[in-house]
Amino acid sequence: MARIRLGIAGWVFDDWRGGAFYPAGLKQKQELAYASGQLGSIEINATFRAYQKPASFAAWAAETPEDFVFSVKGHQLVTHLKRLKDVEIPLANFFASGVLALGQRLGPFCWQLPENLAFDRQRLETFLAILPKDPDAVLRLGHKHEGLKREAWLDATGVTQVRHALEVRHASFATREVIELLRAHNVALVTADTAQWPTADRTADFAYCRLQGAPGAEGYTPAERDIRAGWLKAWAEGRVADAPTLLPSETRAPADVYAYFVSTDKVHAPANALAVIKTLGRAADDA
Repeated sequence: MARIRLGIAGWVFDDWRGGAFYPAGLKQKQELAYASGQLGSIEINATFRAYQKPASFAAWAAETPEDFVFSVKGHQLVTHLKRLKDVEIPLANFFASGVLALGQRLGPFCWQLPENLAFDRQRLETFLAILPKDPDAVLRLGHKHEGLKREAWLDATGVTQVRHALEVRHASFATREVIELLRAHNVALVTADTAQWPTADRTADFAYCRLQGAPGAEGYTPAERDIRAGWLKAWAEGRVADAPTLLPSETRAPADVYAYFVSTDKVHAPANALAVIKTLGRAADDA
């Protein structure tokens, strides 16, 4: 059954403390347990700048409910430094670095491209083809690691599926060609909900949103939140959402939905996520 998971990016943020989201007096080491008890998923952003230890992933998994999942942001070496070019070994190192220690808590990987990276069909198509799409493929690629500063973690116990989402931020990606490429490789185009990228195209058997505030604004009104909730519900039910698209798609089968309130409106992110959960009914994860 398709699930809608509402969440936030990261869980350590001063403005969420003191009763804003975290109860006053809650110890920082208890914040992940609290946040994961309220939400369906959290996007791990620390993996963008540095490899995290397998023990850290295992500890995070142990602090969260059994049906909770993390999404994981891909490393900047792949997206920003190598800019998707010649990235087989960087990808191998990333997947061997410890992320698999999340086990059954492992959700999608999110690859966020730099704003100044323009569309290059050959480069994008090669990258999409390299991305491993199942646990065995992750292990095969991970075994190609080179130069890791710690022992590789190549145990996929508990990992049942491997999904990828791509966040593009250059106007040259706004083409039918990109949408068709992503659909061919079952990679989700991130719904960023920004003035630069306001469209919400479905390109995979799941949907991935990084909701940053209504396009041109720095936050969401209750009415704007309700509109986004309608998109999530439609996708989960296999219907076409009433959302702007580059290349409209036909009605699909019900799809898992991962939606995170992030960035510009981060101070209100937990409240926004909880409000949408309430709008969908507390059974948002069972849509």
